[in-house]
Amino acid sequence: MLTWLGLASISVLLALILFRITSVLVALTLVPIAAALAGGFAPQLGSFAMDGIRGVAPTAALLAFAVVYFGVMHDAGLFDPMIRRVVRLVGRDPGKVVLGTAALATVAHLDGAGASTFMVTVPAMLPIYQRLGMDPLILTCTTAMAAGTMNILPWGGPATRAATALQVGVGELFNPLVVPTVAGIVMVFVLAALIGARARASFEASALSARGPLSARGHAGDDAAGADRLPRFFWFNAALTVVTLTALVVEVLPLPVVFLLACAIALVVNFPDARLQRERLEAHGHAAMVMVTTVLAAGLFAGIMTGTGMLTSMARDIVGVLPPGVLRHLPVLLAVVSMPLSLAFDPDSFYFGVLPVLATASQAAGASAVDVGRAALVGQMTTGFPVSPLTPATFLLVGLAGVDLADHQRRAIPYLFAISLVMAAAALLTGAIHW
Repeated sequence: MLTWLGLASISVLLALILFRITSVLVALTLVPIAAALAGGFAPQLGSFAMDGIRGVAPTAALLAFAVVYFGVMHDAGLFDPMIRRVVRLVGRDPGKVVLGTAALATVAHLDGAGASTFMVTVPAMLPIYQRLGMDPLILTCTTAMAAGTMNILPWGGPATRAATALQVGVGELFNPLVVPTVAGIVMVFVLAALIGARARASFEASALSARGPLSARGHAGDDAAGADRLPRFFWFNAALTVVTLTALVVEVLPLPVVFLLACAIALVVNFPDARLQRERLEAHGHAAMVMVTTVLAAGLFAGIMTGTGMLTSMARDIVGVLPPGVLRHLPVLLAVVSMPLSLAFDPDSFYFGVLPVLATASQAAGASAVDVGRAALVGQMTTGFPVSPLTPATFLLVGLAGVDLADHQRRAIPYLFAISLVMAAAALLTGAIHW
């Protein structure tokens, strides 16, 4: 019963979100509560929900303060010189802008942290997209492709979780995946080039309809003329941002405290008047509140699904109905579906609950448990994490760009799935995963 209840819950959740039947907040809240009540877990419902909420509360606080901080930095003009420089480098060519986005997100994700990647890439690139009239969904899609592919790195969350669950070294698990990872990164830039070409064609068509390409370049002189004029407190704000991001990496303080402190300092320096500070908080508070409430609802969903045992039951029953012949080829099958599985399982539930069950069953049928782990890394919370409603970073990405989650998912999922399939094919060809 738990398996069917879990499958029904996930199916209903995805349908409600993707087809915009309800808001994400409503779907993440009502679906798991209804499932828990139907399963007879009413007495434990509160504790399951609070366990999940407590798990994401620090992340919710981090995202709220991060949105306010980068909003204040944008208001203070921190990103204006960078925008002008990037515009000069890429011109007013949307194709180059998309490729630049992919390159920036790829480098930014070397630390393996999705939140910091999005906080670096989106605030820097979004104003450029706005100036060129480009769809911000292109920004979130391209950033997701780069960050998702880079999330397979051995110091990232999925690889460390998989190695821990399978009790193998991270090097043993990841090293054979180096070539598939490179193939995935190449695919990111191929797709970025294709997306950029379509964006360029749309931009040129718009320029022609506005009486020729000269109108599209009408502000180029303004950008060049203002390139050397730095906003007030620019160097202070730049130093504060570098210190803040460094503190996030080295974790000298809890991450929410880092951004809360940075927000307070930024407001005092750039907007010393109390009235101006309130105005800035009110201006960016709406986006922050939407993200916080959604992340807390996602925590409730994950807590109930995990606490009731629905996720574990689904994994065990699915393995139980698969014939031995299929289990022997489970690594290949898992590599194909690993990216979509990110929409159904949060990273902890999958890697610590589902993966050991799949690996054990596959090993009993004659396949390699390590192959199962590598197959999972091809997409489960790697290419899949930037579109999963079960990861807080997804809400940061769409929140910073000001786009709808369902729109982002519809735009990005086909590209991310394609990258995952390319990586799976490369893993098969290089022997990282055996047929």
